[in-house]
Amino acid sequence: MEVAQRIGQTVSFSTCLEEWEALSDDFEKCMEQHREYKKVAESYHSQRNTCKSQTDRQLKKLKLLKAALKTAPTNDDKTDLLNKIEERKKGLEDLSNFLPRKNGFYLSLIVGQINMTFDSTASKFRYKDEYEKFKLYCSITMLAYSLILNFVIPHRFFDAMFSFLLLWYYCTLTVRESILIVNGSRIKGWWVLHHYVSVVLSGTNVLWADDAAYQEFRPVFMAFSVYQSFVQLLQYYYQSGSLYRLRALGERHDMDITVEGFQSWMWRGLTFLLPFLFFGHMWQLFNAYTLYHIAVKYECSEWQVPVIGLLFFVLSCGNLFTTINVVVQKYQKKRVRKKRE
Repeated sequence: MEVAQRIGQTVSFSTCLEEWEALSDDFEKCMEQHREYKKVAESYHSQRNTCKSQTDRQLKKLKLLKAALKTAPTNDDKTDLLNKIEERKKGLEDLSNFLPRKNGFYLSLIVGQINMTFDSTASKFRYKDEYEKFKLYCSITMLAYSLILNFVIPHRFFDAMFSFLLLWYYCTLTVRESILIVNGSRIKGWWVLHHYVSVVLSGTNVLWADDAAYQEFRPVFMAFSVYQSFVQLLQYYYQSGSLYRLRALGERHDMDITVEGFQSWMWRGLTFLLPFLFFGHMWQLFNAYTLYHIAVKYECSEWQVPVIGLLFFVLSCGNLFTTINVVVQKYQKKRVRKKRE
C-alpha cells in the first residue's frame, strides 16, 4: 500500500525507501513525457505560424489578382473567375479564424499582442458560452441589487457600489467582446459602442457626490435600473432561444451572440419583446430630460449632472435609431421577398 494511503499509520523506514524508489521511476517517466510534450508544442507553434504565413500570402495574392481583373474586359470567364476568387477568399478567412491575428486597439491596450485566438471550435464555443453565462448571472445580480436599493437600503454608499458593479460589468463586457471578435464573432456597430458609452456613464455616476441633485435623480435612476435589468433578462432568454433555433437550421454563424439590443434575426415573435425595448429607450431619453432640468435648477453645481444627461441622450438616440433602422430594413426585405414570390 502506498504511504499516501496510510496516513495516521506507523510506516517503517524500509517502506518509505521503497516508496521513494517507486516515485523515482515515475519521475523519470514524467520527465520523459514532458520532453515529448514540449517537442509537440514547439512543432505545433511552428506549424501554426507556417500556416498563418501561407494563408496571409494567399489572401494578399487574391487581393492583387482581383484588382488586376478590374482592368480586364468583362465576359463570362472573368465573372466566373471573380466568383471563384470570392469563394477561395471565404475559405481562407474561415481558416484564419483559427490562426493568430493582430488584436484590436482596445484589446492590445489591455493584453498587448498576445495571441487571443482559440485554436479549436470547442474552445471558441466554451468561451462564448461563458460570455453568455456571465451576462445572465450579472443581469440577475443587478436586478436583485437594484430592487434592494429601491425598497430596502436607500444609502449613497450602496448606490456607489451598484454603480461600480455596473462599471465593472461593462468594462468586462468590452474586453470579452473584443476577444470574441478576434475569434470570429460578428458583433459590431452601435451595440459595441453602446458598452463603451455605458462604461463612461457608470464611472461618472460613481463620482457623483451625495448632494441634492443626486437625491432628486436617484428614484428615477434606480427604477430605471430595475427595468433595464429585467429587460436584459427577457432579451437573454428570447435571443438565446432564437439563436439556438437558427444555428440548428444553419441560418446563423456559430459564434453569433446575444446583444443588448435588437438584431434582424430576432424578427420572429418580435411583437412580445419590441415594446419593452422601445420603452427602455424612451426611458433613457426621459433620464436625459430629467437631468437637464436638474442641471438648470442647481446651475450645474456638479459636472456629473450634464455629463450623465448627455450620455443618456446618446444612448437613447443610438438605441432608437439602430432599432428602428433594423426594423425598417427587415420590413423592406420582407416586402421584397413577398413581391418575388
